[in-house]
Amino acid sequence: MTSAENEFELGTDGPALILVGVDGSRTSLRAAAYAAGLARRQHCRLLVVHVTRLSASIGAAPGAAAAMCEAASQAANDLRQQFQERAAEIGLDMEFRAVTGDPWIELNRAATEARADAVVVGASEHAGHRIVGSLATRLVRAGKWPVTVVP
Repeated sequence: MTSAENEFELGTDGPALILVGVDGSRTSLRAAAYAAGLARRQHCRLLVVHVTRLSASIGAAPGAAAAMCEAASQAANDLRQQFQERAAEIGLDMEFRAVTGDPWIELNRAATEARADAVVVGASEHAGHRIVGSLATRLVRAGKWPVTVVP
């Protein structure tokens, strides 16, 4: 067995942890529902990672940074509450993390640190990603975990 195979296979029969990335978009919420169903059926934990990417122009207007950070924090808290309620309803072992930064870096970091067995993300709805590549494409190319992309 190669070292790359050893990194992925953690010695379990089925996943122990599924990570799903959410940003509040339609496709990310569908990805979260799909991942929750997988986790429930597989009797494993679900790690929901909400990544907020702050705009590069955040420093342009006085007070903009504080207002944008507060809005992002409120959105993350709203999602956390919704996910916790749904997880409790279906008896799912779920953890929610809210982080700020580049989605690729933060999802990669969270999946590595948590030793995720699989990653689920929503398909990008941005037309430009057809040219430069989406987060999902970058995760697949990394080749560290099975990646499911939900439309």
